[in-house]
Order: sequence, then C-alpha cells, then structure tokens
Amino acid sequence: MIKLAPYTGLMSRRRALGLFGATATLLGCGGDGPGSPTAILVSEGGRNGRGPSGRGPSGGATSPSCVLIPEETAGRHPLFSDIASAATYLREDITEGKTGVPLRLQLTIVNVNARCAPLTDAFVYVWHCDKDGVYSGYSQPSGNTVRETFCRGVQMTDHTGLVRFSTIYPGWYSGRITHAHFRVYLGNSLHATSQLAFPQDVTRAVYASTLYAARGQNTSVTSFGADSVFSDGEQYQLCTVTENARTGGYDAALTVGIAL
Repeated sequence: MIKLAPYTGLMSRRRALGLFGATATLLGCGGDGPGSPTAILVSEGGRNGRGPSGRGPSGGATSPSCVLIPEETAGRHPLFSDIASAATYLREDITEGKTGVPLRLQLTIVNVNARCAPLTDAFVYVWHCDKDGVYSGYSQPSGNTVRETFCRGVQMTDHTGLVRFSTIYPGWYSGRITHAHFRVYLGNSLHATSQLAFPQDVTRAVYASTLYAARGQNTSVTSFGADSVFSDGEQYQLCTVTENARTGGYDAALTVGIAL
C-alpha cells in the first residue's frame, strides 16, 4: 500500500486564513443563523432531488441537474464548530498515519443560482472515523483520542470549485452505515452541513480486505433504508466511486451546490 505523505498539496495557511478574513468582510457574514441559504446537491443524471417538502430553491427556477439536499446532523463528533478553528488543519492529506484503503475524495462546490458556476475560496471541512470506527478528538468506548485530529481537514476551493482530500476509506460503528461528514463555509458563515454515502458493493469489498477484516462487515445497519440519516433517501449524497490503480484504493467524487 502506498503511504500518503502528510500535508500533500497544502495551501499556504497564512494565505488561506487571509482569504478567510477577506471573504468574511466582503460577505458581511454573521454565522449560522436561520436565514442562511439552503444547501443543495447537484445530482448526475438530471433527476429532481428532494429537499424540504421535496421542492427546489424558493424564489426561482431550478436547473433539472441542481436539486435540494436536506441538511444533515453534524453528529456527535464534529470537534470544531467554527471555520476559524477548523482551518487550523488546512491540509489535503488527513490520514495522520492512519492505515486503511486509500481514498481520494473530491468535492466540487457550485452556486445553483448562477447556473451552477463554481464557487472559489469556499472552505470545506471534512471528517470521518478511521477504519476501526473511531473518531479523533473524543473519549469514546472504543478509545480516547482527545487532542488527536486524524481523518479531519479543511481545503479551500480552487477556481473550478474543487477541493481534494487524501484519506482512508471510513470504517463503521454500531448503529450507522458507512459515511463521512462535511461542512461548507463562505467566509465564517456556515452554508451546508451534510453527509456523504458510499456504494455498498464498494464498502463490502473494502471491509473484506486485509486491513478491515478484523472487524468484518457492518451487521448493525445493512441498508440505507435502515440508517438513521439516509433512511429518507441517499441518492443525492451518494459519491461516485471508482478504483484507483495507482494507489490501490478508490476515488470518490460528489458535486455540491449552494444557493446564494
């Protein structure tokens, strides 16, 4: 297995935090209030998506390829509640030496109200558990990881709206199907909190591999319909996952739209 080098593709932290401050000033951002724009996800295949009441963004027409996604819970282990703290971990490689099947995660952030134009200089915070189902930063029944930050990181979108993370395929813990969390910020304003789903055939293959075999398959939740988050539908949060012959792992991609 190829060992991922720490901080691959790291943007200058000084530049990123400077842009963070400039963006906050420009937008006049005030935080995560009830008036925040709704997050949407751009689905492949042009299907109409689900959102609050199953409708598109209020106040205007929606492209068939841009659909609302429900806000999801941040879960019990977000660690950082604001982008100023999370941006301390501005990095592409978030493994911190954790072993697992390599996963290259690619998210593209777009503005649905501007014909899905890419959003530049948006901060994307991603976090998930390790191969054993453990989150960093917390004391859990499975282990105390306080002051650890593995499988967490922030990237800023480039001119195409793209962020990339080098990580490992998430493991599982009782009560949840395999997933990853993410948040999208513009300036210091939170615009989306959601979760990523992964194809079950890929997940089963990963959990049958040597590094994951000790825990085996997830028998606690065996379908999206039985999951507390994805029970009302996962198709608009489901990553497109392909094998990566170079890393011996997988690439996962999703396009996420924000209504501005």
